[in-house]
Amino acid sequence: IVGHALQECLQEPVALAEGVLHAQASIGLALSPEHGETRGDLLCAADAAMYVAKRAGSSVALHSPAGEGRHRRRLEVAEDLFMALEREELVLAYQPIRTPADLGLVAAEALLRWNHPESGLVLPARFIPTLEETGQIVQVGDWVLRAACRQNRAWQDAGLAPMRVSVNVSTRQFQSETLLQSVQSALEESGLDPVWLELELTESQLLVDTEAAIEVLAQLNALGVAISIDDFGSGYSSLNYLKRLPIDCLKIDQGFVRDLGSSAKDGAIVEAIAAVARSLNLGLVAEGVETAGQARFLRRLYCTEMQGYFYSRPVAAEVLPEIIAALDAKIPA
Repeated sequence: IVGHALQECLQEPVALAEGVLHAQASIGLALSPEHGETRGDLLCAADAAMYVAKRAGSSVALHSPAGEGRHRRRLEVAEDLFMALEREELVLAYQPIRTPADLGLVAAEALLRWNHPESGLVLPARFIPTLEETGQIVQVGDWVLRAACRQNRAWQDAGLAPMRVSVNVSTRQFQSETLLQSVQSALEESGLDPVWLELELTESQLLVDTEAAIEVLAQLNALGVAISIDDFGSGYSSLNYLKRLPIDCLKIDQGFVRDLGSSAKDGAIVEAIAAVARSLNLGLVAEGVETAGQARFLRRLYCTEMQGYFYSRPVAAEVLPEIIAALDAKIPA
C-alpha cells in the first residue's frame, strides 16, 4: 500500500518554467527481517526488487528469492557485456532483403549477435534488455552503426552493386543527444554515401514525444539517410502522426505475416497496411516471410521488399557476396 501510494505521488505532474514534468517510478520493496537484517542487505534486496518492477513497466515489486536470482544473473551479464566490445565479442549478421519481382537483393538488415567465449553465439533477446537497462545500448548502438557502414562500404569497394544496410536504433539511442553525431561520424569515417544507410525505428519510440521525434527525423532526413518504421501495426499505428513523419518505409510486423493464409484478420490487416503505404507513397517491407504461400500473398500487394527465412537466414558478412553471386547466376542474360 505504501509503495503504490508513493508511486501515485511521484506521478503527479510538476509545473516547471519550461513546461510540465511527468515522472514515473519503479519501486522495489524489502522487509526486515525476512529479506535481511542489516541496512546493506535490505538495500540490496530492494534494489533487486526494483529491477523486477522496472521490467514490468513502472510498477511496485516486493523482494523474492527468484527476483534476487534474476538480478544476480543480470549483473553478471552486464559485467560480461561491459567487456564484450573491448574483447571484440560483438558481431553483426546480415539478413538479405529482396524484391518480390526478380528476387534481387536490394538491402540487408544488420543484426547484433554476441559471440560469448563460453556460451557461444547469443541472440539479442538474451542481452539487449540488459544493454537497455544499463544504458550500454547507446555505446553498442554507436558501434553497430559504424561497423555496418564500414561493411557496406567494403562490399562496394569489393565490386558488389550498392545496396542499403539497415540498422535498428534503440529507444535510448534515439533519445540521446549524440545520435545525429553518431550517424554523421559513421558515414564520414566509412566513406559510405548516406543513401545506402537506413535507420529502423519502432512506433513506440516516435510516440513518446512526437514533436521531438519529428525534429530528430528531419535532421536525419537532411543527412540523406532513409528512415523506416519497424514492426508497423504492433503499436498505435496512428495515421495522424504517420502523415507528419519524414519517413520512407513501413515494415510489416512479422506477427501479421506469420498467419497469412490461415487468418483472415491478419490478411485484412496486412492489406490495410499496404493501402496506407501506397496512399502515402512509402515503401513496404514484409518481415518474417517463411513460406511460399506468404510470399505469394504479399506479392499481390504493394509489397516492394521482403525478408525472412524463406529467402535467407541472417548470414555473416563474408557469406553475403556468395548469396548475391548465386542470385545473379539465376538471372537470364
